[in-house]
Amino acid sequence: MNSTDIISMGIRNMWRRKTRTILTVLGVIIGTSSIVIMLSLGIGMNENFKKEIERMGSLNIINIDANYMPPDIGIGAGGANKEISLDDKALAMINNIEGVDAVTPIMYSYWKFGLGKLVGSFSVMGIDSTVMEKFDFKIEEGRLLNENDKMALVFGCYLPDWFYNPKATYYYSGSIEKPNLISDKLIMTMNMEYGEKRISSQRSGNNKPMPEYKVKGVGLLKQSNNEKDYNAYMDIHQLEKLVEESNKAQGRQQISHNFYSQTSKDGYQNAMVKVKNIKNVKKIQEQIKEMGFGTYSLTDILESMQKASAGIQAVLGGIGAVSLLVAAIGIANTMIMSIYERTREIGVMKVLGAEISDIKRLFLFEAGLIGFAGGVTGIAFSLLISFLLNNAGLSLFMNFFGYMEPGSRISIIPLWLILSSIVFATIIGLISGYYPARRAMKLSALEAIRTE
Repeated sequence: MNSTDIISMGIRNMWRRKTRTILTVLGVIIGTSSIVIMLSLGIGMNENFKKEIERMGSLNIINIDANYMPPDIGIGAGGANKEISLDDKALAMINNIEGVDAVTPIMYSYWKFGLGKLVGSFSVMGIDSTVMEKFDFKIEEGRLLNENDKMALVFGCYLPDWFYNPKATYYYSGSIEKPNLISDKLIMTMNMEYGEKRISSQRSGNNKPMPEYKVKGVGLLKQSNNEKDYNAYMDIHQLEKLVEESNKAQGRQQISHNFYSQTSKDGYQNAMVKVKNIKNVKKIQEQIKEMGFGTYSLTDILESMQKASAGIQAVLGGIGAVSLLVAAIGIANTMIMSIYERTREIGVMKVLGAEISDIKRLFLFEAGLIGFAGGVTGIAFSLLISFLLNNAGLSLFMNFFGYMEPGSRISIIPLWLILSSIVFATIIGLISGYYPARRAMKLSALEAIRTE
């Protein structure tokens, strides 16, 4: 028999016993859809974890902290007594690591700003202005910093809300008066009393006045839902200079209300590394650790979440697999019953010259067809359930927990899961039909004909 004969005979045989066939296929449908839905819930959980982490910042960025020394520094950095400095040379070495897109040192400081009658205070971060765009800074108004900017700043989107009029009867941070910070009339100082109604009588150091700098706002960042919204940004070398001048004016090494990184001459305390491909973040992070620096990234948090999710996903998949195991037993039972009912037919086929392998192929085809039909229908049923979960189910979930963003999905069924589920269901059918097919192949032709 050729393949066409086997296919046509197999379909006719299944249709003759359509009630039993439908019930067997139904078992496969339930098993397939159970696994797919359970796995889709786990995939949806992972995607929601990823979205929540991305709201905190970019997953492609590695943060370096020179103050933290890894426990295994002696192994990777040439000994625990080795002095390691996060200086320009070290940053250049990190920048040369394969897969690194950009590197910038980071400097933290806290300043008071004045714009007309309004004042506000917030942190200013010093960064390398030449690589600002590579670190996913998106501009809403104005422009980003460039290498020619000296006394220029870019502001986070919420900073205009932090200005207030200290001379008003009532005021609060987040005043109704929102200034346009893209201006060349800004005053920047470390004097936290600047512009206030009351001037404290307590002076520190040598009572020299704190320097006041005329700066220019050149850009306002788009909302990013992370720390970029709450900081201003300035070229790090210029910011170092202003901090040093302010310190010298007061005759002390560190100013109250301020914490900042060391200058590049002594080594930076912090830096950021942008990785081209998120898949390489972990590898590059390990390479930086081997240099003796402490590192952390949002992928660390995501990885721990995904490990917890993988355990939940394994349990959910196991529950679905039980249903598919029951369906496999149902396929085997159906095919064995089919042999008993078609014993005479098998004998006639052998007498007429049918090859033993053809009989085996016929039964395997029928078993595989049951698995395939159940898999395809199960996927269609799973997509319907997933649609309901992502609409009605999401609304109920948000009412109870209230923290999922609109547009989030509880259940996600990717293409690879659809295809692999159909293939898996078909293979389960073939495996379940293998024993009945061998049994049919071994039947004696004469004994089969004498049956009934």
